[in-house]
Amino acid sequence: MITKENFGARLSELRVGGGQNSAGEMSLALGQNPSYINRIENGKALPSMQGFFSICEYLKITPAEFFNDEVEQPGEIRALVEKLQKLPQEQLRLVEQITEQFLNK
Repeated sequence: MITKENFGARLSELRVGGGQNSAGEMSLALGQNPSYINRIENGKALPSMQGFFSICEYLKITPAEFFNDEVEQPGEIRALVEKLQKLPQEQLRLVEQITEQFLNK
């Protein structure tokens, strides 16, 4: 469960795990000062509601995905699901079989 105390850690996990830019680069991309994301990740500040939505948009995740800490990289999973939805049924079954083989190793 994401709380005020671990909000910054979750942000860091999503930013770094998703291969995003440095905290400073992300801050600037959001139109903030260079220390903005670093201060949030270190628990020294929290974003405004609009700031939070901008962070989620930057990370390409929904606010619900941000707070679902059972999934480490929700944006990547959603992107994969979107691709899978475009596959014909036969190819989708093949992907499922390959996935099962990976999971059974």
